[in-house]
Amino acid sequence: MNNPKKILIIRTDRLGDVILSTPVIKNIRKKYPQSYISFLCRPYTAGIVEGNPYLDEVIVYDKYGRHQSFLATLKFALSLRKKKFDLALVLHPTNRAHILAFFAGIPKRVGWDKKLSFLLTDKLVHSKDQGKKHELEYNLDLLRYLDILAEDKEIYIPVKEDAQQKVDQVLEEEGITGKDKLIVIHPCASCPSKRWPQSKFIKLVKMLKEEKNIKIAVITSASQQKFGKEVAKIEGVIDLSGLFLIPETIALINRARLFISCDSGPVHIAAGLGKPVISIFGRSQAGLSPKRWAPTGKNSYFLHKDVGCKTCLAHNCQKGFICLQAIEPAEVYTLAQKLT
Repeated sequence: MNNPKKILIIRTDRLGDVILSTPVIKNIRKKYPQSYISFLCRPYTAGIVEGNPYLDEVIVYDKYGRHQSFLATLKFALSLRKKKFDLALVLHPTNRAHILAFFAGIPKRVGWDKKLSFLLTDKLVHSKDQGKKHELEYNLDLLRYLDILAEDKEIYIPVKEDAQQKVDQVLEEEGITGKDKLIVIHPCASCPSKRWPQSKFIKLVKMLKEEKNIKIAVITSASQQKFGKEVAKIEGVIDLSGLFLIPETIALINRARLFISCDSGPVHIAAGLGKPVISIFGRSQAGLSPKRWAPTGKNSYFLHKDVGCKTCLAHNCQKGFICLQAIEPAEVYTLAQKLT
């Protein structure tokens, strides 16, 4: 397609997925500097793309809330039709994303050959489940299909001034100064196959606390507070579990000397901000392993062990997630020492 005037990028899955999609925005802007570019995402991921200088608009689709019904989705698609987009890029294949692009009347709809892909005009063979490369590269493959140069792979994370001021105030009230080495711990993830045991996080935090000028803060989403509060029972650990939304989470990580987490979305925030990050991985199933989901960037590290499973069942593991159990706090601590 030659010089589309209005472009819609669609990504309606999770936080890390949206973060790893931000290089798509920048590369499209480079190719089409005069085009109007919009990004469609869920409410809780909007904070990742709001403020992106390469976007003209962020459109929020609440597929688990006010747009949950088919009728509401159809009405939403018809509202998109009024915007008269020329090109849609569906970065992650879902039935709803394909329905939206189709009923929005977008003439060129590019995506992956999965789910209701017959609603697309252009389809790439879906092989993400084979995990042969990083998710960021899969995202850029859609641009390569359109003969758009996709060399810039830098993630963009906006740090909002008001969010930074709020976080700085909270840290000041907790006695944290610019001289302190702040380590932020995120001891949770969306799936049991991603969660390093709480007992190991607790041992790690106790080891880190012995270092000079080290201050430790624990964060989680509101829905996963129980994981953070267990770790935050350690004396001197600052409990920020469930306190911050995405903009404030970004601002907190921006203040950190080091970020340590399970395999989760905030890992990619830290990587995008150029912060040293340690991500603890368990599963090795093709498409779910670090090869596809590890944090990017020169300061990004991950720990992952092959425990000899012939087949990884991920969240259906029958062996008590021994891959996660095999990673010891001392290993994380040793790496953390080098990064702080």
